Amino acid sequence: MGPSRGGIYRKIIKRMMDIVLSLTAIIVLSPVLLVVAFFVRTKLGSPVLFKQKRPGLGEKIFTMYKFRTMTDERDENGRLLPNELRHTKFGRFLRSTSLDELPELINVLKGDMSLVGPRPLLVDYLSLYNEEQSRRHNVRPGITGYAQVNGRNAISWEEKFQKDIYYVEKLSFLLDIKILIQTVIKVFKKENVNQNSIITMDRFKGTGT
Repeated sequence: MGPSRGGIYRKIIKRMMDIVLSLTAIIVLSPVLLVVAFFVRTKLGSPVLFKQKRPGLGEKIFTMYKFRTMTDERDENGRLLPNELRHTKFGRFLRSTSLDELPELINVLKGDMSLVGPRPLLVDYLSLYNEEQSRRHNVRPGITGYAQVNGRNAISWEEKFQKDIYYVEKLSFLLDIKILIQTVIKVFKKENVNQNSIITMDRFKGTGT
C-alpha cells in the first residue's frame, strides 16, 4: 500500500523544508561539528565518521553517516572486542546527547533521509519485515521520528513499527513540527530520546520469533 496522506506537503514542501533546515543547521552548528570531530579523532581514533549501509525510501540502500562512538580495540587475534568493551565515557556522552547523529544532516541534505521519519534500520532486516512493517519505507527515514519521541529503544519492535506506520499514515506538516519540538525538548530535558539511546535493543528477528 502506498502513501495515503500528505498531499503537496509530502510530495514537495517536506523535501524543501529538509533542504533549507538541514543546510541552515549544518552552517549554524559547524563549530560544534568541528569540535566534536576533533575530540572523536583524539579520543576514539579515526575514521571520525561511522558509515553504514541502511535502507531508505522505497528500500533503496544508502550510506548513513554518524560520529563514531566506539574504539577499534581488538583482541590478540586481531578481532574487534565486543561492543560493550569498546564503549568509552566520551562515546556514551555522544550517544546520550545525540551529538553522534549530527552528520546525518548531510544525509538529509543529499536526500537520503528527512529530518523526521522512521529511523533507518539494518539492511539485514529487510527480509524479516511483513507487508505492513515494510510500509515504513514508503517515506524517507528520519533523524528523529514518531517512535523516537514515544519510547525509542524502551519499546518493543512491534510497538516501534506500529508507531512508524502511524507516522506514514498520518504524515503532515503539523505532525512533523510536533515531533521536532518534542525532540528538542526531550534532548534538553534529558528525557526518553537521549536516555534510551544508551539502551541497546536486541536484534529484530522477525514478527513472532
